[in-house]
Amino acid sequence: MLLTVAQQLGTVGPWWLELSRYVPYPALLLPSFVALVASLRLGWLWVLASLAALALVATVTMGWVWRSADAEPGPPGTAVRLMTYNIKAYKAVRHDDGFPALAREVALHHPDILVMQDANWWTLSQSATTFWNAPVFGLPNVYGVGQYVVASRYELSDCTTGQLDYGREKQRYVHCTVHIDGTAVELVTAHFESPRNGLNATRREGMGGVAEWRRNYEDRYTQAVELARDLVKSPRPLIVAGDLNAPESSSVIHRLLSVGLRDAFSAGGRGYGYSYGQALPLRFSFLRIDHILVSPDIGVARCYVGGGEASDHRPVIAELRLPR
Repeated sequence: MLLTVAQQLGTVGPWWLELSRYVPYPALLLPSFVALVASLRLGWLWVLASLAALALVATVTMGWVWRSADAEPGPPGTAVRLMTYNIKAYKAVRHDDGFPALAREVALHHPDILVMQDANWWTLSQSATTFWNAPVFGLPNVYGVGQYVVASRYELSDCTTGQLDYGREKQRYVHCTVHIDGTAVELVTAHFESPRNGLNATRREGMGGVAEWRRNYEDRYTQAVELARDLVKSPRPLIVAGDLNAPESSSVIHRLLSVGLRDAFSAGGRGYGYSYGQALPLRFSFLRIDHILVSPDIGVARCYVGGGEASDHRPVIAELRLPR
């Protein structure tokens, strides 16, 4: 219970607290279940306490969300379906069905706006004529740079990049203005530093890998601080979407929420919304690290995750209501 409460605080805490957010949930459910079985030999108060602990893990700790249909319709306005997808193009390019599988996943959800990360190998494999002068997944307005691609049914303008540097590493994010039925909306897509190196170091070396994990987490938090500083300047409705490599309860995401954004899945989702994990040896998704964050003037009618067959990441799709 104390661990769950600490995780939900979202403030910058000790390294082990941030690390605990990435633990696969069976490792949290198993001791709770064992405690419940053991409590059957004790009094009913122990049984109730064990049931409460198990319920706490299965809901709050694991990030259970339940919102009714049309959860946050907001003011009358334009309905827009936005999709964020880390397509892992460097893996898709190795398989004959790699890119067709991605295309099928996108077509299944019919997004009006699509932002992609880790698209480098895809864009490099296309000629300028094939890629930039034709619609991407049926969306006619396209902007791409580095690992990012933004494709939209609506007009894009003023597309540029910003910096997400940490240490000696140089990294960018993309910012565009999307013109939707007379409303200008600021759209940002970002890809934060992966936790992979820090997690592997800790898993393999135990306490010897803690220093690597702390550096890894601090790099991600530095990126969140840099992006939040830029987002404060936005005077228009704002959407931030991408692979942020951190759960919502993390201080990394809370730094972005502190500028007035909120998570679309928490506002309009159902279930756990896990977007990553199915490509790991465990073979099931257990982390919600891909996010769509929106400003208060944008309503969220629904948010859900897609399939995990075409990429290591499941796409996140939000049905938004934009002000007129």
